[in-house]
Amino acid sequence: MTATLSSIARETIARFENKSAKIGILGLGYVGIPLALRFSEVGLTVLGFDVDRERVRELNAGESPIKHIPASEIEGMKRTGFEATDDFSRIPEVDAIIICVPTPLSEQREPDLSYVVSTMESVKGHLREGQLLSLESTTWPGTTDEVLKPYIDARGLTVGEDFFLVYSPEREDPGNPDFTTRTIPKVLGGVTETCSAVGMALYGTVIDKVVPVSSTQAAELTKLLENIHRSVNIGLVNEMKLIGDRMGIDIYEVIDAAATKPFGFTPYYPGPGLGGHCIPIDPFYLTWKAREYGVSTRFIELAGEINRTMPEWVVSKVAEGLNERCKALKGSRILALGIAYKRDIEDCRESPSVEVMEVLRDRGAVVEYSDPYAPVFPRMREHSFDLESVELTPETIASYDAVVLLTDHTDFDYDLILEKAKLVIDTRGKFREPKPNVVRA
Repeated sequence: MTATLSSIARETIARFENKSAKIGILGLGYVGIPLALRFSEVGLTVLGFDVDRERVRELNAGESPIKHIPASEIEGMKRTGFEATDDFSRIPEVDAIIICVPTPLSEQREPDLSYVVSTMESVKGHLREGQLLSLESTTWPGTTDEVLKPYIDARGLTVGEDFFLVYSPEREDPGNPDFTTRTIPKVLGGVTETCSAVGMALYGTVIDKVVPVSSTQAAELTKLLENIHRSVNIGLVNEMKLIGDRMGIDIYEVIDAAATKPFGFTPYYPGPGLGGHCIPIDPFYLTWKAREYGVSTRFIELAGEINRTMPEWVVSKVAEGLNERCKALKGSRILALGIAYKRDIEDCRESPSVEVMEVLRDRGAVVEYSDPYAPVFPRMREHSFDLESVELTPETIASYDAVVLLTDHTDFDYDLILEKAKLVIDTRGKFREPKPNVVRA
């Protein structure tokens, strides 16, 4: 670091390093809560902000709104001074402002920064000198400089001198027991070298390894590359699944065999489509921004097209399986197993399971679902079912014309499902041995 730090920068860094700082986390969800827990764990006081008053109430009552985070951890965080609020006038209390709000797509499949913008509108009148603002939400390269920095400039603060601005993308993997907020390396880019130094001091208190890059734009593009890498490879393996199906070749056998190569190959597994808040969405942030530079992202968009066709393909396999049993899809009773976008979590955002359910319903099937992580079908912007989760008993499983395994939760009794279901449509490769009542999808 070659920059000469201002006295304000040195004071802010000192507060982070001696743990006298208060940390403000804006957005108390799958990213914000684990981050709050980690800051509290090392002895820093956290003030959490959220516009959802029920979420604020839950956390202040010591309840956990996320199933894989026990309430005991929320209670422990409260004992170190954690408090949640929807009062953004309290922003001056904190030394670091970390934004962890969603960045979805609009109905036109374009970036929707409304949550980021509304957050900045809420805090703009309360920013003060000496604070660090860090954006963790996934976005297009240039957002930190082009969208956030003008709010700071309008406040009369000077970025890099008396206020500090960085981009440090979240890398949470909900439900993954092998990696934690502390152990996942943190990429960070600052608007100036001084901003980077202050940001490194903040995250260095809670993350084992912080990886600096040269700019906020480089950090923003890093996050997009990580998730586009997954999107493209999942698109590839989904296309290979279609080819294997036509050729009568078990794609899972092929993947397992290829994975024995000790170099040059990383196994990805097919499924009913892409889900979650990142992988189905992030590629569109880059393709949208790339058009500004006259670049066509054909490779990225092709992978997206393949992945978006998967729910329709799953439904076609349901129809084929029923047809072989002299049943029509229309009027058949179908049970969707799992509506979360990945196993053992309750997050249903962008879940391909829900898209499969909608296509089945649109084609005349009677659709219900079972998911231990979603007892009531959640409120969603684009999807609506007035349903509650069905308990899996021998009688209920046997009562459906087909069950479609969409999310392979470990809580499901797969032996019972295999024994009692008339027809299983397996989109996750859970049933590897050929069985007369199992159809791969």
